[in-house]
Amino acid sequence: MTVRDAISAPDAQGEPRRTTRRFPLFTRDTARPEGGGRAASGDAPAPARQWPILTVLSVVALGLLLTALDVFRVGTILIGAALLAGAVMRWMLPSVGMLAVRSRFTDMLTYGVLGIAIVLLALMVQPNPLLEIPFLDDTLHFTVR
Repeated sequence: MTVRDAISAPDAQGEPRRTTRRFPLFTRDTARPEGGGRAASGDAPAPARQWPILTVLSVVALGLLLTALDVFRVGTILIGAALLAGAVMRWMLPSVGMLAVRSRFTDMLTYGVLGIAIVLLALMVQPNPLLEIPFLDDTLHFTVR
């Protein structure tokens, strides 16, 4: 097999074929997300290559454990903080392994909005909320009570 020029690549049968940067007319596979490569070099073991998602999932697991052990507010704040940390890692690191699901902007927006929502709800939970938002109480009174 010989490669004819710098932009030739072998196809499934091993024959060189010209590839372009243009998108095909019909897609047959899912596009790899931006930053979806390895977070460490290829010779590192699998957990080391995927440390960003393992970090986020470990903190979420700890938050779920604390929630199950009846430390609800701390557990849910930890879950929200893990999502916010995932958004920051997605923003700062060039490759984050499996933490990259969609485009960088969509991942950051999704992780950030969900993380902020979970933290705010954890701070507002009854009894003894640490954060009170007056218009939400009025809305609840108008709709439910």
